[in-house]
Formats: sequence, C-alpha cells, structure tokens
Amino acid sequence: MVLDLNVSIRDRSNIPIIDLEGEIDVYTYPKLSDSLKLIFEKYPDTKDLIINLGNVRYIDSTGLGVIANGANQIARLSSGVISIINATPQIRKIFDVSGLMSTNFALYDNEDTAMSRIQPQG
Repeated sequence: MVLDLNVSIRDRSNIPIIDLEGEIDVYTYPKLSDSLKLIFEKYPDTKDLIINLGNVRYIDSTGLGVIANGANQIARLSSGVISIINATPQIRKIFDVSGLMSTNFALYDNEDTAMSRIQPQG
C-alpha cells in the first residue's frame, strides 16, 4: 500500500513554511524535493525555512535525506537553518538518532516558537 504525501507552501513574515501531511518515503519524496526546489527559486535569499511535520505519520531515510539536502543548500547559500516543527516524539527520535541534528537544523514544538527564534529578514 502506497500512501500519499500532501504538501502545501505558505509564507509568514517572508519565511517560507512547508506543511506536510502523510508519509515521506521512497515513493513520496519527489513531492518534498520539488517543493524545496520551488522555495529556493521563489525565495532565493531565504535564510530560514520551516518544515511542519505535525501531520506526518512516517519518515524514512529517503525523506531525511531530502530534508538534509535542503538544509545543506540553505546553509551553503545563506548560513541559514531549517526549523522542524510539530514533529511527533517518534519522528523527533529519528532526527536525533540519525545524526542530522546540527547547526543546520532546529527542532521546535510549534510554529510560534520557531518564528520567535528566527531573525527578521530584510
């Protein structure tokens, strides 16, 4: 059974936010990858990006890889950070044990907390 991934992109105070729902795996990762490409085109100078995993039930190593590549791109282009918000305890643990938690990532409980930690963009 292949489950789908729904992706929506919105903007809050010129910070792009990706809201995800479903599963991020080898079958659905292209939707996330395409969304990241779109954000980098639409916001070429973005220093920050928020990924809302509140409605994500599962993420595999392929999904982690897509997010890590996005974080590396933001870090390389602007010394920015990807903020992961609303992750379930199970998904937070996957990020923790993967070794991906670094200066390119931040985990926050909710969007308001992430926004309060992000510097305004000019």
